[in-house]
Amino acid sequence: MREVVDKPKVPKSLRFLYYNRFGGLLLRLITRRWVSRLAGAYLDSRLSRGKIKRYIRKNNIRMEDYIAEKYRSFNAFFTRRIRPELRPFDMCPRSFVSPCDAKLSVYRINEDCKFTVKGFEYTTASLLRDETLADRFHGGVALVFRLTVTDYHRYFFCDGGTADGNTFLKGKLHTVQPVALERRRVFTENCREYTVLHTDHFGDIVQVEVGALMVGRIVNDRKEGRFERGEEKGRFEFGGSTVILLVQKDRMVLDGEFWDNSRADKETVVRCGEKIGVSTVTEELSCSPMEA
Repeated sequence: MREVVDKPKVPKSLRFLYYNRFGGLLLRLITRRWVSRLAGAYLDSRLSRGKIKRYIRKNNIRMEDYIAEKYRSFNAFFTRRIRPELRPFDMCPRSFVSPCDAKLSVYRINEDCKFTVKGFEYTTASLLRDETLADRFHGGVALVFRLTVTDYHRYFFCDGGTADGNTFLKGKLHTVQPVALERRRVFTENCREYTVLHTDHFGDIVQVEVGALMVGRIVNDRKEGRFERGEEKGRFEFGGSTVILLVQKDRMVLDGEFWDNSRADKETVVRCGEKIGVSTVTEELSCSPMEA
């Protein structure tokens, strides 16, 4: 059984922003993109290096898990690379794997292309702002990978395939903590960038990277052309953030515990490269002894 995360305690600062009338006025300001750009400029600078040691101590980060290097800024530290042997990818073609380290919740997309998160109804069309693309995912699955500030903030391709390019959608930058998800339609309000992945084994998947409060940038290094399972797609700079995968109907079956935990309003901890489901055509796919 995987580790399960209960609803986190709401920090006083976020309670003030999302539940207090005066906090709401401040929230209007700090969720604007230019505020995060200013914060990002500071975190990119050499002046921010003094924050690194305090951040490591506060969050009990095991620096021995990461490739040793000298960080030029806090953002360089925040996007540090983990030792590859600590995140092996399941390379079996029939395995559906996590694209990142995160807390995972899963939702069924109904025949009207709607799914519900924390009491708010979303549509794939409002998420993508493209009704034609959105219609491909009726009856499918939405996987929401929430990254907290202590998670590994690089994300990867879950299968091989090809991509046509990225689409960036402007918006605000709310936090992605549950307190905000319960008060706002965060995933359709926030800035986000998505890529249509024509995968080798799971049909078309849309991967959406959602920015969040004080995230300076969503940085996608691979935007088009051929990609391979386990290849790095991009990274989030400072802050919590979210990756959403939209998977077409009848393409894969998730491990049952994800459904059980999500129905109980709990998140499940996953690691990038970890198998979280299987293809629905497993009898046509085989794994070599090295992949299984």
